[in-house]
Amino acid sequence: MRVYVPLTLPALAAAHRAGELGPGPLDAYAVTPGLRQWYASDDVEELEYAALNRAAQASLRLLAADPGAARRRVVVAVDVPDRAAVADPDRGQDPSALGEVRLDHAVPMAKAAAVHVDSDDAEDDIAAAAAALDAADKGDEDARYTVDGAEDHDLMWFGVQEIPQLVE
Repeated sequence: MRVYVPLTLPALAAAHRAGELGPGPLDAYAVTPGLRQWYASDDVEELEYAALNRAAQASLRLLAADPGAARRRVVVAVDVPDRAAVADPDRGQDPSALGEVRLDHAVPMAKAAAVHVDSDDAEDDIAAAAAALDAADKGDEDARYTVDGAEDHDLMWFGVQEIPQLVE
């Protein structure tokens, strides 16, 4: 199963040095039954893209909690056994938990298939979105518009061999 682990650039650097994502438990996103039902598509690529975007939203939350991190969302795509990614059945239809899974153990970076990162030109919008996140959560519509603006930026794809250049 392909899962998408949200990170920040400092967390990616730490994972690269350690040779693993972890320690567990790790929050990640995948094509779960709830996501499949919500997205109403049978196209696997579309569903994977939706899971990736859910992870990008979680990465934005990590950025909001780490003001020292570069303002670029980071998502690592990793392949794990199906049994390793567990969705909470009680939260399956909760809109805030769509696609959410838990990995109980660290995942070797050797299982990473790709890394998705915002481009440099997205940093101002990502910074504004991270700063507005708390207000958006409290119902501020202008802040919600700013947060939603982060989704105007597609994450770029990088091979895992490019991680050293990303974290320098």
